[in-house]
Amino acid sequence: MSSHHLELTQVGIDFPTAKGPFTALKDVNLKIEKGEFISLIGHSGCGKSTVLNIVAGLYQATTGGVILDNEEVNEPGPERAVVFQNHSLLPWLSAYKNVELAVKQTPNGRSKKEMKEWVEHNLELVHMSHAVDKLPAEISGGMKQRVGIARALAMEPKVLLMDEPFGALDALTRAHLQDSVMEIHAQLGNTVIMITHDVDEAVLLSDRIVMMTNGPAATIGEILPIELARPRNRIQLADNPKYNHYRHEVLKFLYEKQRKVESVAARKKSKDELSSNTSKGSNAA
Repeated sequence: MSSHHLELTQVGIDFPTAKGPFTALKDVNLKIEKGEFISLIGHSGCGKSTVLNIVAGLYQATTGGVILDNEEVNEPGPERAVVFQNHSLLPWLSAYKNVELAVKQTPNGRSKKEMKEWVEHNLELVHMSHAVDKLPAEISGGMKQRVGIARALAMEPKVLLMDEPFGALDALTRAHLQDSVMEIHAQLGNTVIMITHDVDEAVLLSDRIVMMTNGPAATIGEILPIELARPRNRIQLADNPKYNHYRHEVLKFLYEKQRKVESVAARKKSKDELSSNTSKGSNAA
């Protein structure tokens, strides 16, 4: 029996294509403890979202599997809530009603009064009490994302899965939301897996950063533990040598992976051009 909260073992996935199966992920192994904040980072197309979707139960792994608290994950469930880059709120429902909808899916024997208090509590957690009756069209992008986070938290998930939750927001809104997520994580001690392209965000928020190699057959290239005391303050960390070292390590990994891909592509291109010129030459002869 697994002693870890969440465990991915030899996870791989193939997608069917006209040219045969395409291996997107291969041999992904990751053990996550309860309450850990994990970031997945890597270049586009390295399978980060695919890993998240397998943990969410939205995709079935072709090989290996995922165990959460000693139970196999093979379908979506309320113990794994997802926050997408696009807030995905229902436009005809108020902020309150959007969160209430999620709570009704996981009633937990609450009375109407308790349900109302729980919805309000989760909107308060993300500093959205002032906008409970507003429709999504009446609030900003950052506020919509806050409601999306409140909706996910209201389900009391064991694992919160976030797919680039701040990717579409401006820098200031993103910073405010990162601070909110750190506050919530400190308060609830929930397990979080977040996909990001932002190196600073990964270092600021994470306990460990999981760096993915480029696809196809992407896998985990390196895992970097972030040993910075919490609570973390972005202004103070800007001059912290440890913070800058972690930042450098992630950038170096991403840069070297990219350079390797570009050199392989360049070699392939020159090889293709050479064989094309050779065949033209022999045709001319």
